[in-house]
Amino acid sequence: MLCSMSRKGNCWDNAPTESWFGNFKIERVYGERFETRQEMKAMAFEYIEVFYNRKRRHSTLAYKSPRQHLDDWLIAQQQEKLVA
Repeated sequence: MLCSMSRKGNCWDNAPTESWFGNFKIERVYGERFETRQEMKAMAFEYIEVFYNRKRRHSTLAYKSPRQHLDDWLIAQQQEKLVA
């Protein structure tokens, strides 16, 4: 098995992905039993598209959800166009 490395051989490039999957498993997967693969896919879709992107607050986004952050950014862009 080969480790995944960046161009310079730095193994830290996988840290954000591994962190996200760790949170996903802790928040939604552990302790659950799924009868079918489709049931697991539906739960993963609901977590990512409904909860994680629209409701869950992220510390790196000033404790806003990604949706709130995007909306604020779009409003700021529109205001900049009005000023210019």
